[in-house]
Amino acid sequence: MNRFVKSMLALSITSAMSLPLVNAATYKVIDKGVASVKYTYAQQANNTGDMVLSGTNVYNFPVQFEHLSDTDFDSIENYALINSFIVHELEPIEDIDALKDHNPTPNDLAWTVRWLETKNGNYLYQEVEGTVAMINSGNDSNEVTVFDVSFEGGDVPTRSTLDIVKGITDSGWLYGSASSPYLPQDFVNSSGDELTFWGSDFSSRAFYSPDRGVTVFEIKPPSENNSDEDKNYGGVSGLLDVSETQIAVGFMSTEMNVNVQELIDSETSSNGCENPEVIDDLPKNICIQTYRDDGNTKAYQIRAFQSTITPSGDVSTENLGLLVTPHEDDERTFESYAQAVNDEGVAVGFSHGWIDESEVDPSESQGRSFYAVVYKNGKVTSLAQDHGVDFDSKAYDISNLGIATGHVTKSINGKLRTKFYYIDTANIDEMEMIFPTDFFDSSSSTARAINENGFIVGEGEVETHTDSAANPRRTHAFIYDLNNDVFTDVNDLLTCANPYNIIEARDINEDNVISASAIYKVQRRDATGELMFDDQGDALMEDVVRAVTLEPMPDDGQVCTPEEEGKVERQGASFGLFALLSLFGFGLRRRILSLSK
Repeated sequence: MNRFVKSMLALSITSAMSLPLVNAATYKVIDKGVASVKYTYAQQANNTGDMVLSGTNVYNFPVQFEHLSDTDFDSIENYALINSFIVHELEPIEDIDALKDHNPTPNDLAWTVRWLETKNGNYLYQEVEGTVAMINSGNDSNEVTVFDVSFEGGDVPTRSTLDIVKGITDSGWLYGSASSPYLPQDFVNSSGDELTFWGSDFSSRAFYSPDRGVTVFEIKPPSENNSDEDKNYGGVSGLLDVSETQIAVGFMSTEMNVNVQELIDSETSSNGCENPEVIDDLPKNICIQTYRDDGNTKAYQIRAFQSTITPSGDVSTENLGLLVTPHEDDERTFESYAQAVNDEGVAVGFSHGWIDESEVDPSESQGRSFYAVVYKNGKVTSLAQDHGVDFDSKAYDISNLGIATGHVTKSINGKLRTKFYYIDTANIDEMEMIFPTDFFDSSSSTARAINENGFIVGEGEVETHTDSAANPRRTHAFIYDLNNDVFTDVNDLLTCANPYNIIEARDINEDNVISASAIYKVQRRDATGELMFDDQGDALMEDVVRAVTLEPMPDDGQVCTPEEEGKVERQGASFGLFALLSLFGFGLRRRILSLSK
């Protein structure tokens, strides 16, 4: 579609949204849910009708029962008995003998997977991940296999990889990051015991595909370009955005933290991976893996990067650097990320910076935080003017006009809250963050994307209670028209009595189509994917998260009644925001991907 037509469409949508009829319907919901997974989450839609999404909680998880002992089966049975009081949709183990014969009921398969999830990070047990990348074109959603493989002798993927497809260009280039699969390896320890360990080669690797997932190219981080193969431990990298001109940005590990490297190389430390007493009882690659995957260890120096990618897999990469230069004796890990890039090659993201932004002679333990930055003209420039007030900030997107958006963290009424902003980066010497009015003063809000028409989308809190980790506030998606300074709850722009509760918006394309995630009530499926019914034959229902696109529609002047508004508001209320976050955890994953958009 040419830019003139797009501009006319943008004008018509802007006019519709600027009307005082806040509850008039201007968007229709297109469900992108698929049957192979329970939950789907929106990522991005291009301008040609394609959308990429993430899925979790796969049905028919391929449990490798032959690696479970009788003691393990007893533990599963006890785990199910104890937790069946709080997991209301499951009963205690129904047939332990069938489970031990590797032929579980759907109920017992579900408990086995839940039990294995409690063992994640224990490399003596099969890893449960199963976050899948998918591409949707029209009514069909197809899984994109990145680095996962099938178990030996089978044709089912291990479902142990974390595959995140971040976006798709108008020409069909997919990109994102993914982990390698956890595969079993036999080992005999110093006591002669035969053990099986589960190892993977890397926890996050950037990838892209120029042909919609048929061919996948990886981008190996600089930390793994060591001539000494014994010093290559996987590293981390990820692609977070690709422009229509094939300029890619993201993050890469440049080198391992010196303290972690010393531990790995130590022959005397009780945890050293060269200590003969250690590797007599633990494979060396598993020892290294414990350091690499420990989120508290911060194993790598990480830098934002910009690359030019080609259809043949050739990549040229530039390190975009840090906001600050640490003291030469500062042995901490420093990180920077590039979250988005426009067609002009201007990137935004976030980087470690000093809390005192005027510091020019830092100490080796200088106070620091993350700050939103723009990568432009070979420089890294902070978007936050006062680091002591607008700290822990991030920039998530930038338009071709140079308007960036994201959030900063502020102290509001004695509690830390995020607030979304936009900023014009055209002149880096005269930048000023603009903070529009969102849902209410103490509502945390985050902007995820901006399009060329000046519409910003994201999510914000809509509940006012005193929140906690156990009782968070629910969120709704919002759309903000910066040209007219109009902030709107996306749910107020849907058809009346709509069954979807839009909880976050991840992207908006040039046709003003929004990629979003919603809570929606569906018929429950068991662990094998089969529909469930009660003893009377009535369908059992449950709330799930669904990836949706919101497509603009003509405003027919329809105004929702209070009763119809209530149906929208109540939908999914019982699901719980904490449960949502724990399912996919855009910001809670222990792996490096948790820092991405």
